[in-house]
Amino acid sequence: MGVKTTGRLFVLLMINSVRQFLTPSFSKNILIIVGGYGSGKSEVAVNLARYLATNQQESVTIADLDIVNPYFRSREVEEELETFAVKSISPRGGYRYADIPIILPEIKGAIEQHKGKLILDVGGDDTGARILSSFAGSFEPSGYELLFVLNANRPFTEDVESCLKLMGEIEAASRLKFTGLISNTHLLEDTTAETVLHGFKLAKDVQKRTGLPVVLLSASEDILKEIAPASLDVPVLMLSRLLLKPWERKKDRQQGS
Repeated sequence: MGVKTTGRLFVLLMINSVRQFLTPSFSKNILIIVGGYGSGKSEVAVNLARYLATNQQESVTIADLDIVNPYFRSREVEEELETFAVKSISPRGGYRYADIPIILPEIKGAIEQHKGKLILDVGGDDTGARILSSFAGSFEPSGYELLFVLNANRPFTEDVESCLKLMGEIEAASRLKFTGLISNTHLLEDTTAETVLHGFKLAKDVQKRTGLPVVLLSASEDILKEIAPASLDVPVLMLSRLLLKPWERKKDRQQGS
């Protein structure tokens, strides 16, 4: 059995274990993932790329636009994503780990071509979102999803008012408008079902204030097993931890050798 086949089978088995939840689906080709610093948006982005590549009959590309966090960026798992036929666009060579705004012409081309699904993984807060303004003229007004990843356990998204403030700052910096919300509340290894449901309630409260739909709730398989499907009326993205800190990646490689 080949590597790609094994990878796809792994994801299908994971999906089957929580099949009773609604599944993610997007009609628009461009999905822009933004949020507060530490919201877990890059983890959401890479897991969503893997899910879409496994479950939809179209190509998936992920572009790394995160110039804020040098540790948790989608470019760190390019090789793993390739086993699911996900194409990655990110700086190469000496610029791979640079924390400077590098505008790759391939990204502008991918935005304008509208081929398959394109996921843009954008840095945290309005600082990271400012890079989107460079592409604002390339987006068709109704051709993209700008999705706000909400983690209720982060200091600048702990209540409705702080969420609205940050969302306004991101919209101003990016020159784009939000179209939806992603509930991704967690406390890393200390996350519980109550943690996830608390964040979901906040996301719903933000939905009431903004009119923006909650398009996804994301959580690990272990947590989802503890949540009744009837308590979630939105699609669910099951997360597995793909992005590791540099010392965790080194340890993982040593254990695998």
